[in-house]
Amino acid sequence: MTKKHTARCACGSVTFEFDTDPDFIAVCHCLDCKKASGGEAAVWFGVPNDDFTLTGGETRAFGYVADSGGKLDRNFCPTCAARLYTSNLTSFPGLTFVQLGSLDDPTGIAPKLEMFVKRRLPWVKPLDLPQFEGMPS
Repeated sequence: MTKKHTARCACGSVTFEFDTDPDFIAVCHCLDCKKASGGEAAVWFGVPNDDFTLTGGETRAFGYVADSGGKLDRNFCPTCAARLYTSNLTSFPGLTFVQLGSLDDPTGIAPKLEMFVKRRLPWVKPLDLPQFEGMPS
């Protein structure tokens, strides 16, 4: 049975789904997210691993050590190279962090905070959300 939220890569080779309505949805301006997304920031949210189901294709993982020293795997489609989710975060065991842009219908999921705003570029206007210089605690 299809779950509430479905997602896929740009070419459709990799698909996944989950039921969780995320409550921690971040616009992240850290240097790691900038490099990984190719943009000024990345929007992502956590989903419990036991709710996350890869339903089609296989991802390729890039193991990475963040500025915090924590390890993680960035998962992307090996065909179209779309970044889809981050797994195996040593600092957040039990969670998979999904990229908002991978959702088939992201309209019901909106950011709740901005983080690492000390790295936000001057031309980017703050959203009317809680602002955090670094990682919220």
